[in-house]
Amino acid sequence: MMADIGIGLGVIAGLLGLAILAVELQYRRRPGNDLVMNQGDWNLEFDKPQHYCLSGELELQNRTQHLEIMVPEVRAEATLLSKGSLDGVSQTIKVIPRHPDSEHRLDGYWFGYIVKVGKKTRLDIRIDIQGSDLSQLQAAWVQIHYVTYGPQGRIPKVHHEIVPLQFPSAEEPNRWRPVPQADVLPIYTHLLTPLDNPVDIVRRYVIPQAKPGDVVTIGETPVAIMQGRLRHPTDVQPGWVAQRLCYFFLPTSSLATACGLQALVDIVGPLRVVAAFIAGAIAKVLGRPGVFYQLAGEQARLIDDVTGTLPPYDQFIVLGPDNPQRVVDQIQAETGLAAAIVDVNDLKSVKVLAATAGLPGTLLDQALRTNPAGNANEQTPVVLIRPTEPLSQHLPK
Repeated sequence: MMADIGIGLGVIAGLLGLAILAVELQYRRRPGNDLVMNQGDWNLEFDKPQHYCLSGELELQNRTQHLEIMVPEVRAEATLLSKGSLDGVSQTIKVIPRHPDSEHRLDGYWFGYIVKVGKKTRLDIRIDIQGSDLSQLQAAWVQIHYVTYGPQGRIPKVHHEIVPLQFPSAEEPNRWRPVPQADVLPIYTHLLTPLDNPVDIVRRYVIPQAKPGDVVTIGETPVAIMQGRLRHPTDVQPGWVAQRLCYFFLPTSSLATACGLQALVDIVGPLRVVAAFIAGAIAKVLGRPGVFYQLAGEQARLIDDVTGTLPPYDQFIVLGPDNPQRVVDQIQAETGLAAAIVDVNDLKSVKVLAATAGLPGTLLDQALRTNPAGNANEQTPVVLIRPTEPLSQHLPK
C-alpha cells in the first residue's frame, strides 16, 4: 500500500515537474516586451543664425508575438556638443505623438498608447536651439526615454540618436603630407553618425580632392558607427561568463569590463568565449600569447569599450564593422576609387580589415604607419593616399 502511494506521489511530482518545465520553456521562447524604437529621419533648418530647428521622425515597432505592448511614457533630452562654450545657448524639446488612430494633445502630454501586434506608431521630436553664436555647434546627442508595459512588466528603455549640426566644406586647405612612395591627406568631416553611409561620405568629402589612381581609407570604428554598431552600456546585461572572465584581461583591453566582454559574448556566444579563454590561458603559459583573440573571432580585437573613441561615442561600446569587404567593394563600384578599411594606432600598427582587389598591403602599411588620421579628436576618419608610383610597382614581384 505504502509503495503504491509512493509511486503515485512520484508520478504526481514528475508530472508537476514537467508542467513547470513546459511553462518555463514557453516563457523563454517568448520575447516579452519586444517593442523597439527604430532609427529616425532628421532634418536641420537654419531660419536665422541665432536659431536652429532640429526635427526628427521616429517609429515605435511592436515585434512581440501575439501580444500588445503599451507605451505609457516618452520623453526626450539632448546633449549639445560644441567646439566652444555653450554659455548663452538654450534649447527646448517637444515630443509629439503621431499615432495613426489618435490625435495628439495640444498640451504636450503623452497619453498611454497601445501598439498592437506587428504594428507601428510614430512620433516627432522637435528641438529648438537658440543662442547668439551657434557656429561652434557640432552635434546633438538625443536620448529618447520611453517605457514599455506588457507581459514583462514596466521596462524603461533609452534610444540614442546622434545628429550632426555642422558640415565642413569639402574644399579644405592643402594638408597633404609626404610619406614613403606616396602623399597622404587626412580629410576632415562632420561628426559621423548612423545617419551616414561610407559611399556618401566618400562622394561628399573625398571626390572633390581625388584624382585617378588615388586610394581612400576609412577607419574601422567610423565605419562601424555609420553601420549603427554601437551599444550603450545601459542596454548591455552582463551574464555569468562576462562578469567572471573580464578580470583576467589587461586593464587597457576593451574586454576588461563586464559590459565590454558581454558585447563579445552577445556576438559569438558564451561557449566560444569560454573555450577561447581556456585555450588562450594554456597557450599563454606555454609562451604563445594572443591565442584567445585568434579563437574568439575578429570582433574580439575590434570592440572599443567606453572612452575608446571621440565624444559622444566615448559613452558607447562600439563593435567592429560588419562585412567590411562589401563596404570597400561598394565604394569602388560607386566612386571608382580603390578603398580599404583599416585599424591604425600610434604604435605604428596597421591592420587592413578589407581592401579592394589589387590594392597592395605594402602601400597601405607605408602610407598609414605614422597614423595620419590620429587617435584623438582630430575628426579625420578618412585618409586619401596618392601613390607617387603606379600601384603595380607595389605588388610582389
